[in-house]
Amino acid sequence: MSNYQLKTPVAFIIFNRPDTTKKVFAEIAKARPPKLLVIADGPRADHSDDVKKCTAARAIIDHVDWDCEVLTNYSDINLGCKRRVSSGLDWVFDTVEEAIILEDDCLPHPTFFRFCEELLERYGDDERIGMISGTNYLFNKVIIKESYFFSKYYAIWGWATWRRAWMKYDINMNNWPEFRNEKQLTWIFNDKEIIEYYTNMFQAAYNNRINTWDIQWVYSCIFNNMLSIVPDKNVISNIGVTGSHTGSKPSIFINMPTVAINTNNIKHPAFVISNVLCDKAIYYNILTNGNKLKYNIIKFMKRIKICNCINKIYRRLKNV
Repeated sequence: MSNYQLKTPVAFIIFNRPDTTKKVFAEIAKARPPKLLVIADGPRADHSDDVKKCTAARAIIDHVDWDCEVLTNYSDINLGCKRRVSSGLDWVFDTVEEAIILEDDCLPHPTFFRFCEELLERYGDDERIGMISGTNYLFNKVIIKESYFFSKYYAIWGWATWRRAWMKYDINMNNWPEFRNEKQLTWIFNDKEIIEYYTNMFQAAYNNRINTWDIQWVYSCIFNNMLSIVPDKNVISNIGVTGSHTGSKPSIFINMPTVAINTNNIKHPAFVISNVLCDKAIYYNILTNGNKLKYNIIKFMKRIKICNCINKIYRRLKNV
């Protein structure tokens, strides 16, 4: 890693948490990106301490001490999570072709940056891939032989994408009613609980009952049949516990441990297809907030081992 020089721009989304912003910024500084694009929301009118906190968070960006072009997109007023992040990412991808994206509470392992950069390059022109995630919700318990797998789960706690993918983002989800009425989720997931999970979530976002931007991104990925890349090891730890910007509640997935990825020898899957077994484990852990985590991981690890054995036997027979 010492001789590696990051070339990909980093987008950094901040708000009113100078403590976590400082920690994430320190990891960005170690990676030394050549371009840093900073998105910041303005203080909330009904929170008297927001002005001080927002100012302190923005001041951290002044400590860039490496050769780096710093671009800022700061709002004077509070736009809220939905409008601020979405408009900020619009600005990012109006400016650059691809970016690694971190929020102020998403603490990356140092190998996260190179992992994203190499896969951004590898899949840059592959319309089947919508994003690269740094988060693995399986607590580093599921072992696969590759360095990552393709998924229909889209985790945005530390991620990367391209302009070509972000251009498909629709903050208003205009085609959701037709997509819902045609029961397209049934064909995509074929699982009652997952379908219900997404239907309720998408409907809430469509009706503006949730002030967020990421549900619309997930919908855009699913609607456009784009896969996510998930590392075999978790390289992002969400260190936010207050949920001050999204209103979300803490879960067992906060402060997950991170593990290094061997970025000197990234092993690629042979086929671009979602890993159904890993996806099942992820979805049920998310749906149950990890209440069935141990059961699911043991269950799916056994299935993955069986599938790997079958694949080995198949390859041997094929070569006979």
